[in-house]
Amino acid sequence: MTEAISRPAKIRTAVDIGGTFTDVFVQGADGKIITAKYPTQSDPIEGVLAGMKQAGVDWADVEFFSHGTTIATNALITRKFPKIALVTTEGFRDVIEIRRGDRESWDPYQAVAEPFVQRRHRLTVRERIGYDGKVLETLDENQARDVARILRRRDIETVAICFVNSFTNPEHEERMAEILAEELPGVAITTSSDVLPEIFEYERFSTTVANAALVPIIGPYARTLEARLEENGYANDVLLLHSGGGVMTPKMAEKYGARLAASGIAAGAIASRHIARMCGFENSIGFDMGGTSTDVSLTENGMLGTTNTWSVEFGYPICFPSIEVLTIGAGGGSIAWLDEAGSLHNGPQSAGSEPGPACYGVADNLATNTDANLVLGTVGTKLAGGVKKLDESMARAAIEKIATPLGLDVETAAQSIIKVANANMADAIRLISIRKGHDPRDFALVGFGGAGPLHAAYLAKDLGIPTVIIPPHPGVTSAMGCMLVDIQHDLTKMYLADAAAADLGHLNRSFRDLETQGRQRLTAEHVDDADMMFEYYLDMRYLGQWRAIAVPVSGPLSSLDEVIATFHATHLKEHNFADEAAGVEIYRVLVRAIGVTPRNDVVPAVPIDPADFTPVPVEVREVLFPDESARLRTPIYHRGDLPAGAVLVGPCIVDQLDSTTVVPPHTTARADEWGNLVLEQTA
Repeated sequence: MTEAISRPAKIRTAVDIGGTFTDVFVQGADGKIITAKYPTQSDPIEGVLAGMKQAGVDWADVEFFSHGTTIATNALITRKFPKIALVTTEGFRDVIEIRRGDRESWDPYQAVAEPFVQRRHRLTVRERIGYDGKVLETLDENQARDVARILRRRDIETVAICFVNSFTNPEHEERMAEILAEELPGVAITTSSDVLPEIFEYERFSTTVANAALVPIIGPYARTLEARLEENGYANDVLLLHSGGGVMTPKMAEKYGARLAASGIAAGAIASRHIARMCGFENSIGFDMGGTSTDVSLTENGMLGTTNTWSVEFGYPICFPSIEVLTIGAGGGSIAWLDEAGSLHNGPQSAGSEPGPACYGVADNLATNTDANLVLGTVGTKLAGGVKKLDESMARAAIEKIATPLGLDVETAAQSIIKVANANMADAIRLISIRKGHDPRDFALVGFGGAGPLHAAYLAKDLGIPTVIIPPHPGVTSAMGCMLVDIQHDLTKMYLADAAAADLGHLNRSFRDLETQGRQRLTAEHVDDADMMFEYYLDMRYLGQWRAIAVPVSGPLSSLDEVIATFHATHLKEHNFADEAAGVEIYRVLVRAIGVTPRNDVVPAVPIDPADFTPVPVEVREVLFPDESARLRTPIYHRGDLPAGAVLVGPCIVDQLDSTTVVPPHTTARADEWGNLVLEQTA
């Protein structure tokens, strides 16, 4: 833990709840930082309070609190959400089950998971809106009330309303919502025209259903968190990180709960970009390895990759804008196992925090990456500053169950476990870089998470990445990412038209309408006018295509020539193809409403002359590195003892409260002025 922050200076805090630990990041007005890690609790709010208490924070001194949470993600994964119903247009009951007919694999016996709404709870009413927004058949209100009475008898707790073409005219959905509110007091109601007013029934229905499933979970959680923090003395807004890389207040989270379904993983991507740019790298790959999973993101020219269609579970897309993060089941708690043919695998199953790796001391636990690193000596016998003590004998016993069938000794089996884990994670980086036309050798690798710095140097070597950056507080970097974001809302409106014949007046009015909606949301979240920013985009595509590219627009449109030229250039860059003679279609109008949050500046340290500094290890350990045939005497340094400018020559290990950094042989590590460790290969 670094130097404590003195009171009564106002401080900024952020908390990220992971599968194993709850991470706390605190920054004072003077830029000084303290961090803490606390085992994740079954009640996540208790983990937040305990983690902040461990960090020595008095809530009365906190002026800013931002929070990344996995509560929405976990609810969708486990399907532990309230009893949900879908009300839709007659004849469209099975849209969410028919889907697009795609499959996750070629296995004909592998079925897609059941929809979130059981078929018996998918009810229909007579109504019809045309493609142009005209009412073709008026909503049958008597039938609508019959549906409401059925839902009441079934004790439905939340309802998604999804009518055909409601994105062009929300009149019927809004009236249906009024009827349900009258007949079903206390039941959560979500309309697709509010959540995602866009074409394509399947994606719109799926997103609305996910939102309806999560609203009754996110709402009470956010309100309870807000109340508990207020009880402890916090007097400002609680901000929740959403998938798009911004934050929202509990009031907005109650309406748009599905936006939090990728909350935690977005924070790490934001932090990795920030750290790389501080070090002078506009191109970077974020490598976040925690206890349960690894998240990989990519930043090119300072811009994080984004996607408009993603999912927690295959087959059920969520179409809110999201930072693009590839997640695989590889973490410190990932379990090593043998298949029927005797081949070694690693993950995606995880021991989590309970029961945890074998070295946590529970008999008969399975071998994990943490156990392998403990046996090799790359981690010591204590984690999180001594909060968790590790038992090497238990780790050896677990790995022996892997080693014996393979005819290996325990050490060689441990090396093999780490090599398989590294290969899995290197493949994930290839998917988000090489597969998308990026050469990883043109990027820096930002390694963080509790386990990321243990493996980052090996992944860089495998992929030819020249530079690895380890942040000052790698185990709580995602929590830091929660602090680097602004309040953000993405508002969209459909506009299908040939760009050559587009009505500029209509487009400008659409931008103004969406800006007004965004301004209303930000005002409701107590954002001052001076802190509001708006970004404008047109989603465009070639005629006949269905995938669109977001093209930024500046100011009121007087011509589309420059916008169309930008579209062609962007399409060439992303798809290696452009046809300036082809027709271009406008698909959608988007406005991003941003409420800028305050920042506390970090003051860079003055680097020393490396020749004037001789590092002193806190211990020397015999370590068997994954690529070595024998153990090497390895100095162990404490991160806090390394001033800016200090240079370490591998092999060595740098230990700290929240993580351990491995500097393999033929590698150097330099502490920069921002507190990062910058690793580079020497051979």
